[in-house]
Amino acid sequence: MCGITGILAFNEVGRFNMINLARATAALEKRGPDHQGMYTEYFAGVGHRRLSIIDTSADGNQPMKDETGRFCIVFNGEIYNYQKLGEELLNQGINLRSKSDTEVLLNLYIREKERCLEKLNGFFAFAIYDKEENSLFIARDRMGIKPLLYYQDEDKFIFASEMKSLLSYGIEKSIDHTSLYQYLQFNYIPAPNTIFGSVKKLMPGHYLKIKDRTVSINQYYQIPYHRDSLNPDQLNYDQQKTRLIELLDDSVKRRLVSDVPLGAFLSGGIDSSVITALASRHRDHLNTFSIGYRDEPFFDETKYANAVAKKFNTHHTVFSLSNRDLYDHLFDILKYLDEPFADSSAIPVYILSKQTRKTATVALSGDGADEVFSGYNKHQAAFRALKGGTAAQAIKSLLPLWNALPKSRSNPLGNKVRQFQRFARGMKLDDRERYWQWAAIASDLEAMSILNADVRAKIELEEFQQRKQHILKGFNGKGRINDVLYTDMQLVLTNDMLTKVDLMSMANSLEVRVPFLDHHVVNFAFTLPEDSKINARMKKRILQDAFRDILPSELYNRPKHGFEVPLLKWFRNELRSLIENDLLEEKFIEDQGIFEYAGIKQLKQKLFSNNPEDVHARIWALIVFQSWWKNYM
Repeated sequence: MCGITGILAFNEVGRFNMINLARATAALEKRGPDHQGMYTEYFAGVGHRRLSIIDTSADGNQPMKDETGRFCIVFNGEIYNYQKLGEELLNQGINLRSKSDTEVLLNLYIREKERCLEKLNGFFAFAIYDKEENSLFIARDRMGIKPLLYYQDEDKFIFASEMKSLLSYGIEKSIDHTSLYQYLQFNYIPAPNTIFGSVKKLMPGHYLKIKDRTVSINQYYQIPYHRDSLNPDQLNYDQQKTRLIELLDDSVKRRLVSDVPLGAFLSGGIDSSVITALASRHRDHLNTFSIGYRDEPFFDETKYANAVAKKFNTHHTVFSLSNRDLYDHLFDILKYLDEPFADSSAIPVYILSKQTRKTATVALSGDGADEVFSGYNKHQAAFRALKGGTAAQAIKSLLPLWNALPKSRSNPLGNKVRQFQRFARGMKLDDRERYWQWAAIASDLEAMSILNADVRAKIELEEFQQRKQHILKGFNGKGRINDVLYTDMQLVLTNDMLTKVDLMSMANSLEVRVPFLDHHVVNFAFTLPEDSKINARMKKRILQDAFRDILPSELYNRPKHGFEVPLLKWFRNELRSLIENDLLEEKFIEDQGIFEYAGIKQLKQKLFSNNPEDVHARIWALIVFQSWWKNYM
């Protein structure tokens, strides 16, 4: 796990920007605190910050050149099957000087070029410079676990793992107002776009070539989802469960390869418990780590985590947090964010990563299971909406009542009314628009209403619709849960969940590995019919049934708790002054020239009312954006 950056200059003007390479590399220090290295040629330079995981000796340092000196690689990630690939290279007469996966990857690329990507099992973003051709090859892993951003103008092409590194080159910082509009709807900006119009994200499962100023982008992987030919092997349900256990066990075993201390996150939910159970088969006294919430007993799942740890004899550590502990880390997180990203669950992930890093350098995680196997409440809601029935119709017909009643996430009754209202509104829409509404924190109209007239005029609505249709391309109008999951993989998983874990773990120099996102597991999951994943009684059905006899019985089909960061409490207490007198203060808003203060004022009034609904999420998005604006603009 590391941070990478580089530049390919097209002329002498672009070459002048190479003076920023050292600064851009240093900006990635938290991603790689163990070593910094750079390599330069006349028109090219690459930089690397290393977090040593495999072959921790100096032999594994980067940038790394092949023995001829023609090719040079910078690589962020891990190739789990590198030992097998290395043996194949040795059998072909290739001499490997180190025991690192980096050298295997470099030599595999030299021999097979982009075809090497099909052989890799891992997560990665890497760049290889060809000195003879003066060209760059850049690739990103299948699921988008590792990030890669890039910028191009008439003088140069640059890339980096994080925006703060790109900004070190002094690039143009022009807000993409269509991306801002999307951010206000989702709390994140969907790839390939970023907050800056000049910066793009390389999409998951894609590679990029640049030579003679020409950039070409190609896709090498997409989820093999064929709606009308599911379960091609004709496995019955018991056979599906057996196959799933085999695939997940293989995936976990691959991800235990490490030359540094390794552990696993263990929340007490089904996903992390499955990973812990499987990892314990292959490693005695596995280190496991949980977060407990002293002030929020409803969300505290440590008793389930403790039960799993006891059953599998792990060396278990619980970090018991108060709301004050969460609050105390808030400003460190805001400072680290180099692009607006407002998923508030990043706060506990940051703390978990920070505490885990004191014991381990690598942690396994259960991320991805919800999107792959149907684990969110919205999936249950989508299932009920698609199936219809008396209860669903009754909730839909009572929409005027739900609109009239107070709604809030801060109490059980208000939260239930809020959920009924969202469900009833969604029932009136087709499956595409329902998905869009349930994925968003604000409607198109609500997001637009807080932007001032000048910014609204700069939003390219045709471009926005193209982006929207691209996101929703997985729906074909037949109302399938697998369409919802496929779209979640493209939108929510990559842009929210994986971004959150990468940012918060890397802020603490911790590598997080995600066994559920091994492409063999994902490929298999998208051959399964929806009734293997969800029914009227159960989400993640096959995952729960497959491991029912392996995990403690109390974990089976229990409600998903998740965790709500107490934003509403903070906004009304500790953060009230920040809202009223700083980031959302009227003069600052007007001087900034982005938002319409009348719309902001309405949100603030709702926030401090007895009927806040979901407004706290929108306020958090504004706080994150304003903090980012002050830091970077």
